Amino acid sequence: MKNLSEFVKKRRKSLGLTQEDLSFKAGVGLRFVRDLEQGKESLRMDKVNQVLKLFGHELGPVQSERDEES
Repeated sequence: MKNLSEFVKKRRKSLGLTQEDLSFKAGVGLRFVRDLEQGKESLRMDKVNQVLKLFGHELGPVQSERDEES
């Protein structure tokens, strides 16, 4: 989740948006934006996609590194 939170925070700042601006433009609550940027592990995917849509992105499957012993 750290990569997602860092991505959103960097994109928001690069566009000169406050967390409040981002929440308004994405149609989500300010608390949600704060939780997202702080790396909260349980977030609604539809709301994450609402935020990512502003940056031309969406959630998708990503190959994870598996432990060789698993």
